[in-house]
Amino acid sequence: MNMSHLEHALIGLGIQLLLALLPRVTLWVSGALAVAVFLGREIAQHEYKLAVARGWEWGQTQPVGMFEGVYTGWHLDSVLDVLAPAAACLLLALGVSLVRRHGQ
Repeated sequence: MNMSHLEHALIGLGIQLLLALLPRVTLWVSGALAVAVFLGREIAQHEYKLAVARGWEWGQTQPVGMFEGVYTGWHLDSVLDVLAPAAACLLLALGVSLVRRHGQ
């Protein structure tokens, strides 16, 4: 684990907490949305790297299949870029749920 994973976890928590301020948005929903941001970012990065490796230049159509970024190019660092905020958001939502349940 490196510093970027910690940064992603903190940014994910920030997104989660900000979205939870909206009416009718729970920490579970806001956490899922925060993780979706990081998942989409990683998929887009994989698509970009594949396109560049295939000779793509700006202005051209990318030579990448529709879901190729979802299943190609993943390695431990990119997986942790998604799992770190997922774990942080899950722990926050779970912790708050447990505290609320015991407080009733």
